[in-house]
Amino acid sequence: MKYLITTAKIILVVLVVALIIVQFFGIDKSNAAIVQADTLEAAVTVPDNVEAILTRSCNNCHTNKTVYPWYASIQPVGWFLQNHINDGRKDLNFSQFNTYTGKKKVKRLEGACELVQKKEMPLPSYLWIHRDAVMSDADIQTLCDWANTEKAKISE
Repeated sequence: MKYLITTAKIILVVLVVALIIVQFFGIDKSNAAIVQADTLEAAVTVPDNVEAILTRSCNNCHTNKTVYPWYASIQPVGWFLQNHINDGRKDLNFSQFNTYTGKKKVKRLEGACELVQKKEMPLPSYLWIHRDAVMSDADIQTLCDWANTEKAKISE
């Protein structure tokens, strides 16, 4: 029994020390510069109601305007967040949308609509803490109607 308690104490100390050490390996919370000519707004018309939905539910992971929450400074949580942000920007970055080819713009608008309809976006793990990012059925319909209208205007 004494051996088990000693082993548990050693494991606990090692875990605490490891958690302290990883705090020195934080994430880069800077955002890349935004060139207005490269943005979604430069490529397509974004009405105010759609902009509000994008700002509330999409922009933290799909633009270069990420607002990092306080817990992004705590590792390994920050690494988890940064991975999601990097993946989100790689798949669709509204700050660079106008640099995409016409075909890619259409595919990204189609994909965005499809993913919000399936409730795969915003990510369920993001919604655990960001309850304001939850999209109502009306938000989803508004976003998809807008995406369908705009993709019809894009020449592939």
